[in-house]
Amino acid sequence: TSAMTNMGAEAEKLEAMLTEVCIYLAKAIARDGEGATCLIEVQVNGTSDEASANKIAKTIAGSSLVKSAIFGRDPNWGRIAAAAGRAGVKFEQDKLQVKLGDFLLMENGQPLDFDRAAASEYLQQRAAGEYLKDDTVVISVKVGDGVGSGKAWGCDLSYDYVKINAEYTT
Repeated sequence: TSAMTNMGAEAEKLEAMLTEVCIYLAKAIARDGEGATCLIEVQVNGTSDEASANKIAKTIAGSSLVKSAIFGRDPNWGRIAAAAGRAGVKFEQDKLQVKLGDFLLMENGQPLDFDRAAASEYLQQRAAGEYLKDDTVVISVKVGDGVGSGKAWGCDLSYDYVKINAEYTT
């Protein structure tokens, strides 16, 4: 039984290591977008289930308007809220909370006063950060009181992305 306990512990360690490697690779794929200057991590909480949270997170991370705002170093809560709203997941707007890093941009569905220059500086610092170490812009969204949570990764949308893909022909 002691040997079985050790085997179970080793299996758990291996699973944790494999999960860590897979997460790193997923982040690297997102970060390596053409012309990207930073990684975007969208964390969503408060949905009824994990699938709903992941759907909102993926919609925000994939939004061209959100990606463009991040590249423009614009802490644009409206683009984030709009992307959450069009994800196809019902939630109560008056429970919507949006954070950019440590900056609370929206609470109870209402925009808040925040230090726009400091929030923009946060985005600038992330773009200047070291690859997959401190180059991640964190967007946190809460949509209710449910137990569901999810996460998605993407990258910003730069001029180089448009140039590279506009010049690509098939």
